Amino acid sequence: MNEPRHRPRVLIVDDEPEIGRILALILGGAGFDATAVEGGRAALERIAEAPPDVVILDVRMPGLDGFEVLRRVRESPATARLPVVMLTANTGDAERHRALELGADDFIAKPFEAADTVARVRAALTRAG
Repeated sequence: MNEPRHRPRVLIVDDEPEIGRILALILGGAGFDATAVEGGRAALERIAEAPPDVVILDVRMPGLDGFEVLRRVRESPATARLPVVMLTANTGDAERHRALELGADDFIAKPFEAADTVARVRAALTRAG
C-alpha cells in the first residue's frame, strides 16, 4: 500500500479576500494545500500554529504590512528558513529591494498569471529543499 503523498501547504496572506480565494483555487488545482488568511496578524498566528511549507505574502496591507510580517518570520529561529514569496502590485525597485533585504525568496506581480504563480511557488519549495 502506498503512503499518501504530502501536498505542500501554502499560506496566502492578502487583505483582499478575493485575491486569496483566487490564489487558493489556482494553487489547489496545481496540487497544493492552499489556505488564505486576511492580514499580517492572522498570518503570524497561522504560521505559529501550523507552519506552512511556503508563504505568499502581500506587501501592502493595513496594520502589519508584508515587510513587517517578513521581518518577524525571519527573526524567529523556528521560521527563519520558511520560503516567503512576496505579492506586490508595485513593480518599482525600491519595494523589491527592501523585501530582498528582509529575506524574501521571490516575487509575484499583481495582476498575477496562474502558471507563473505555480512555477514560482514550486521553485521556492525546491530551493528550500
